[in-house]
Amino acid sequence: MRQLEAETEQARPQGGTLAHELPDPVQEASRILQICNACRYCEGFCAVFPAMTRRLQFDARDVDYLANLCHNCGACLHACQYAAPHEFAVNVPRTMARVRVRSYARLAWPPALGALYARNGLVVALALAGGLAGFMLLVLALRGTLAGPPAAGNFYAVFPHALLAWVFTLAFAWALFALGLGVLRFWRELDPGVPGPAALGEAAGAVATLRYLGGGHGEGCNNEDDAFSLARRHFHQATFYGFGLCFAATSVATVYHYLLHREAPYAYTSLPTLLGLAGGALMVLGCMGLLGLNLRRHPLQGDPAQRPMDLGFIALLLAVALSGLALAAWRAGPAMPSLLALHLGAVMALFLTLPYGKFAHAPLRAAALLRWAVERRQPSRLDLSEE
Repeated sequence: MRQLEAETEQARPQGGTLAHELPDPVQEASRILQICNACRYCEGFCAVFPAMTRRLQFDARDVDYLANLCHNCGACLHACQYAAPHEFAVNVPRTMARVRVRSYARLAWPPALGALYARNGLVVALALAGGLAGFMLLVLALRGTLAGPPAAGNFYAVFPHALLAWVFTLAFAWALFALGLGVLRFWRELDPGVPGPAALGEAAGAVATLRYLGGGHGEGCNNEDDAFSLARRHFHQATFYGFGLCFAATSVATVYHYLLHREAPYAYTSLPTLLGLAGGALMVLGCMGLLGLNLRRHPLQGDPAQRPMDLGFIALLLAVALSGLALAAWRAGPAMPSLLALHLGAVMALFLTLPYGKFAHAPLRAAALLRWAVERRQPSRLDLSEE
């Protein structure tokens, strides 16, 4: 990769950009996809290339679809004979990453928030989490309960249950509504038809196993020194399943509270607590790994302008996990009210930014994978045109 970077710099004209770099990422993606469509060396690497071969021209809708189908493993960049210093300067991972960021902002609702987060994701995430946590700490200080009695781990003695339930239900509903609008618009643009059970099963399997993070040869993604590694897949899985376990813990606690009339605090051996601890530990492991990979990954393997968005999302997930584990560890101590405020601030910021940050790639990629699972079972438009 270092040699490729040096050759890329040597190929730059005096103006500072490569001859084929275009200001519009959709135009650049269309140019590169047509070159790839003629070459087809990477056809077996992932779903992007066989889906690409079913098209001759690539409009904005096709480009968005293929970009969200891309998992940015980097295999095609390392295998490409037309990468820099070749005059074609093909770089599929970086180009697809630029298109994805554009699609996140374009499909966000309201669009202004999507554009703001795309430009300043890390700053927005940390400022929002810090501001919300600071506000709650101020409220506790004014009430004289900031360093008050620990209340034996009873969080609702610090903030009333009804208040927390309403505030976080509204925040989560906002996230689902805004995300749902973007995914629905994307799905309508894909126009896939009605997916059958086989297509649904294939897409669900690809999502659950992160199949395409295995790289072009199944050995994993290319890291900064060109070696293959499955670390990126494993850290994504730890984060994904950790988040799922934390959500399951909240869901079980809701059942305990409203259906079984068992109120918090719950014992460390209870199901909600065990799920939350396991989920928090997996999230910390996954986020720390993804953070290290993100900071070390070579700029040619992605879009450097996307890094603030990536780091903002990872930082919020890590803040939620660490504050949650700290709260569980010291819930019976005098620091419990402060830790609770920090944790709630991070969770609220995560909910409010879900539709605008890197999390948006999860439902959009799932939709693209389902579209591919449907499409590959249909006759190619090129075959139909020949008939």
